Amino acid sequence: MRLKNISLPYGLRIFKALSEEPRVRIIHLLMVNKELSISDLELILDFTQTKTSRHLIYLKNAGLLGSRRVDQWMFYYLLEESLEIIPQIFKFIQKDPKLIKDQETLEILKSNRELASNKIENNQYRR
Repeated sequence: MRLKNISLPYGLRIFKALSEEPRVRIIHLLMVNKELSISDLELILDFTQTKTSRHLIYLKNAGLLGSRRVDQWMFYYLLEESLEIIPQIFKFIQKDPKLIKDQETLEILKSNRELASNKIENNQYRR
């Protein structure tokens, strides 16, 4: 569902949700990467599971995030309704060093996983 305009209460929920740095960082990561697991967010942001969960619950209750479970992992994503306004807000802060570092950390994490996966795969073929 795309929004043509938003109500004042919905707008206030968005701005309140973005009033704390950890939630801005989470929203930015999800905006850029579409979907991430809670464990990825913990590693990237260097937060405890409790702190990460608290912020994710706040964002979910604000109507910005959805989630889905795959086995024991929980994945979070931006709800379609927020995809019109969130990128507009982030146009103004996208070059923030902390947001850039978060994305770089995720890229390193992905690269390390790929290297580990390839190493495991290659070792299986050598047996």
